[in-house]
Amino acid sequence: MSGFEARFARTSTTGALLVLEDGRTFHGEAYGAEGETFGEAVFNTGMTGYQETLTDPSYHRQVVVMTAPHIGNTGINDEDPESKRIWVAGYVVREPARIPSNWRSRRSLDEELKAQGVVGISGIDTRALTRHLRERGAMRVGISTVETDPAKLLERVKGSAEMSGANLSEAVSTGEAYVVPAQGEKRFTVAALDLGIKDMTPQRMSERGIEVHVLPATASIDEVLAVGDNGPDGLFFSNGPGDPAATTGQVELLQQALERELPYFGICFGNQLFGRALGFGTYKLKYGHRGINQPVMDLTTRKVEVTAHNHGFAVDAPVDAPTETPYGTATVSHVCLNDDVVEGLELRAEGRLKAFSVQYHPEAAAGPHDAAYLFDRFTTLLEENA
Repeated sequence: MSGFEARFARTSTTGALLVLEDGRTFHGEAYGAEGETFGEAVFNTGMTGYQETLTDPSYHRQVVVMTAPHIGNTGINDEDPESKRIWVAGYVVREPARIPSNWRSRRSLDEELKAQGVVGISGIDTRALTRHLRERGAMRVGISTVETDPAKLLERVKGSAEMSGANLSEAVSTGEAYVVPAQGEKRFTVAALDLGIKDMTPQRMSERGIEVHVLPATASIDEVLAVGDNGPDGLFFSNGPGDPAATTGQVELLQQALERELPYFGICFGNQLFGRALGFGTYKLKYGHRGINQPVMDLTTRKVEVTAHNHGFAVDAPVDAPTETPYGTATVSHVCLNDDVVEGLELRAEGRLKAFSVQYHPEAAAGPHDAAYLFDRFTTLLEENA
């Protein structure tokens, strides 16, 4: 083999097996760590941003299938992670890059997956797998490089944990509170509940003069109110994994904050918990929204944004009518143009905005920046309630 051929040769010849809980089976090659893993099979439609996807805590206990056929081109750098580790339970790609090519790259994606013990599979028809998940819905899956019998792996898949009913935010939250200082002049202080927060989120607030006190998911209302010299100017709930219906303590905390008319902003899981705090239900989507190309309309401005998503649950709220709650009048502020899923909520009292949330990711790492204005909207809300 020539030096050129060796450079571009596949990095693994170890076989790997993927089995869905309905028995659908795919054979491929090991990618990343060898071993066995289980989780909920979901697909991500982003063509870029795999490093941010892997390190997003919202993907805890999920096996991510990338629909883009070529993954790993730009390798792994030390600047773009959204947290301190990879959170996906497993990784599925069609054609991994044989060598990374980017001036910021420090190592290959395959090397990073191995280093962090993430079991993956490559060389399978991810189009067929994605179509299967779209038709049948997200389901449990197993990937193994040590099991060759699909029937035996299927038994273990069926015995693995389901996403419905799972309370996972505490597993990915910070163990201790920490502060992200405001950039430039400090204007406001915000208590941010870490339910699986992405690093870029407090960064976006910091850029707007907000000092962000990031608190563990188990924080009480007293701990929230103790933030800052004179209490926080607002409260923020982050994105995160799990079933919102199984998360009760944070909903109670948010209701206590709303009773005190503390301005609130929530993203993703924070939108779902806001909906439940207002009295709405939540439900599991068939296959979810995951990617950086989802069209959403802001009903307050009638503008359409291309947005980044990662959610498998949604709020069940009426799109065409306001709802009276103990805290004010709630309305749906954003909807997904693909399927009319609720993508945002607003709470007003006496005509003034008191709290709002969105289901998608305005911090957009990776992804488009169409929704960055929402952090400005939060700043305005803090100003008006100062």
